[in-house]
Amino acid sequence: MTNTALYEIHDQRFGALIAGSAALEELYSSCRWAEGPVWFNDSNSLLWSDIPNQRMLRWVPDGGVSVFRSLSNFTNGNTRDRQGRLVSCEHGTRRVTRTEVDGTITVLADHYLGRRLNSPNDVVVHSSGSVWFTDPTYGILTDYEGYKSDPEQPSRNVYRLDPVSGDISAVVTDFLQPNGLVFSPDESLLYIADSGASHTDGAPRHIRVFDVVDGKTLRNGRVFAHIDNGIPDGMRVDTDGNLWSSAADGIHCFGVDGVLLGKIKIPQTVSNLTFGGPRRNRLFITATQSLYAIYVTTSGAQHP
Repeated sequence: MTNTALYEIHDQRFGALIAGSAALEELYSSCRWAEGPVWFNDSNSLLWSDIPNQRMLRWVPDGGVSVFRSLSNFTNGNTRDRQGRLVSCEHGTRRVTRTEVDGTITVLADHYLGRRLNSPNDVVVHSSGSVWFTDPTYGILTDYEGYKSDPEQPSRNVYRLDPVSGDISAVVTDFLQPNGLVFSPDESLLYIADSGASHTDGAPRHIRVFDVVDGKTLRNGRVFAHIDNGIPDGMRVDTDGNLWSSAADGIHCFGVDGVLLGKIKIPQTVSNLTFGGPRRNRLFITATQSLYAIYVTTSGAQHP
């Protein structure tokens, strides 16, 4: 029997994606604003950010939680590149960085056209090695999640970092606040959240989708789905291309046609999520103060 307090089923397809008897587990509950979960299968661990506390945390099954990095520069979103290295968005330094195997940090991007970035928020890596990231102003609005400052960029863009030249190009420039982003399993599409409604009444609270051209540019942008409670933030896709998005009341799952299939209800506002575990069939969810996990019957797409 499906737990109706935990799940909302809006489309019969959702029933094939969830385990009705699965329990929602709270793994940790002492964050100020949890974000940016990323799974490391090679070390059987999860990393995530606690932005206002200026730290990144690590969770290990049967091993609990430890501090991975303190004074994290208000790191927000995280992912891994195709060599398994950690790639992070730092609000405090307004940059995107890569943590090398020896622990040193390489700056990938901190300026565009001679001006400082706003506050890189979320990041994904294409199979070509190119790094794509969003750059809203959340990290410079106040001193809570970064350092209050005026933006230097005239718009809030989505960028692509070329893996060979290191050049940065703005691939989308018409978002109010670009936030989470994720490629479809075959990388033919890029989904990008616009969470402008977080600070502006009547502003977007939707997810747009773009066709990816030659792994370098985007075209044919259109609205894919709307969030009916809160705003979209971090997102992931499963192997069938269904999109799982954060929202105020939990995780919203959309089919490839943009139809809301169902929700997993979470007690706190969800910021982000990732598929993890050895079979990538466990959803790890960052939600305000806590890290949650729940098993599903699908699995996450192989790219981070």
